[in-house]
Amino acid sequence: MTNSPEDLRKVAHRLAGGQGPVAVDAERASGFRYGQDAYLVQLRRDGAGTFLIDPVTCGPLTELAAALDGPEWILHAADQDIPCLAALGLTAVSLFDTELAARLLGRQHVGLGAVIEETLGLRLAKDHAAADWSTRPLPASWLIYAALDVELLIDLKRALAAELEAAGKDQWAAQEFEYVRTRPAKPAKLDPWRKTPRAGSAVRSPRSLAVLRELWTSREELAAELDRTPSKVLSHQALIAAAVARPRSRRKMTALKEFSSRQARQNQERWWRAIERALELPDDELPPTRAPMGPDELPHPRTWQRHHAEAADRLIRVRSAVRLRSEDIRVPQELLLAPCSQRRLAWDLGEEIEAGRTSSVSTQEIGDRLTAMGARPWQVEQAAPSIAAALVD
Repeated sequence: MTNSPEDLRKVAHRLAGGQGPVAVDAERASGFRYGQDAYLVQLRRDGAGTFLIDPVTCGPLTELAAALDGPEWILHAADQDIPCLAALGLTAVSLFDTELAARLLGRQHVGLGAVIEETLGLRLAKDHAAADWSTRPLPASWLIYAALDVELLIDLKRALAAELEAAGKDQWAAQEFEYVRTRPAKPAKLDPWRKTPRAGSAVRSPRSLAVLRELWTSREELAAELDRTPSKVLSHQALIAAAVARPRSRRKMTALKEFSSRQARQNQERWWRAIERALELPDDELPPTRAPMGPDELPHPRTWQRHHAEAADRLIRVRSAVRLRSEDIRVPQELLLAPCSQRRLAWDLGEEIEAGRTSSVSTQEIGDRLTAMGARPWQVEQAAPSIAAALVD
């Protein structure tokens, strides 16, 4: 366990002197802490060894970042770890994602343990995947588990790279890896409080939605202050219960069984103030019952058949074409073409046709549209002809 600036300097020097790619992993405290910070970084490189870095106690990782700025990184499900590593100043210049490789090869089970077992014939212990990695000191068994996550990644990468080349999918993989490496962070969602579990089915009136919004916002602020996951500050069930009941007094709020827990009682004044704010809002400041749509957001496909029948028909054809082609090339259909791109293509073609700007559904036209959406060249090559043919029929 590397937990001091002096030890980190030595680790950086050893990694810089190693050979070949670097196996990388990170452990977070999801479900325990507020954010998605890394509380442990695991690294392995041939000629250097395996290292476990404590980013909390090591200080700035500038020297480590310099040592890692050059060799290819190997990660499993890289999109899960890239953000928290970037927050530490660690960014890859080249990437190999073993999960993506397994998906491109048509593997049914793509968790790290399953991919290692199928590829290398070894069984990987996964006993502490949901542990609180902000715990200090970390138990020895956890450290062994963490080290094993990178111990076999280099061998796994070599085996998967050979399979990709044999299947003629190595360039597809290279394009996907680069896409994951350079993809910008997703924009913040509108009205994230609406995603509270059961909110869509249980909370319907504008006033109830206001209670939910105020409680959710107050809970987020306190959770960030305490660095605890929000549901451990106040349960989702408590938010929904208060939104449905709309209690008119603190006594009625605390009478709700969802507010009887110790965590709810600790901050009952805060929760009551949030509810009170919602109850006092004028009607014209209440949230709408339907979530607002973002500028590039489409109506939910469930509504297309009723209100946009031609777009619904195009979407059925696009989905069918993508599914059939994905089966031919043994790649998951959502990896061949993202569902959001399938919907956008079906929708935009209709708008263009109705406006008289196009009547074309040629392979070139479809390919250009997919490219503009961010589809990689291999996706355009594999999906565009099938989609164009399906839309012409």
